[in-house]
Amino acid sequence: MSNLNVKDARSFFVLPQSYEGGGYYAYGAPGGGISQYAHPAMLTTIFNIAAQWAAVESRKFGIGDISLANGVRHPDHKTHRSGLEVDIRPLRRDGKQLPCTVSDAQYDRVATSKLIGMFFATGRVKQILFNDPAIRGVHAAKNHGNHFHVVLISKG
Repeated sequence: MSNLNVKDARSFFVLPQSYEGGGYYAYGAPGGGISQYAHPAMLTTIFNIAAQWAAVESRKFGIGDISLANGVRHPDHKTHRSGLEVDIRPLRRDGKQLPCTVSDAQYDRVATSKLIGMFFATGRVKQILFNDPAIRGVHAAKNHGNHFHVVLISKG
């Protein structure tokens, strides 16, 4: 990550790729934080939820794409330009930091629902896209069976 500017022209910072005692791990394409420039509201939300999560759960949740530097178009997404959108992996029963889908035996619906509930509880969520109809409040969307997509409300 040494060649990565940690702050872009919007004054958005790259999500720290890990931190001691934190409740999340980072993944994404491209890796190394290149696709994890976050609006200050997103960073605050992630840090708060990560702390809450770590207090009740030993498994970490995976944070993927947020936005590229300066909000340029992301080659893998129609969105992810505002720094207010983030992809998060569903939780696995085995705690491995690997992808899974809602149809995998390792998918932990209860833990994933709990994590999604923490996002909703912030009062900052505009929408969550995820293809598990058993989880309250989420909306199905194409290609959202292996991650949930959180969109925060912009407050200016």
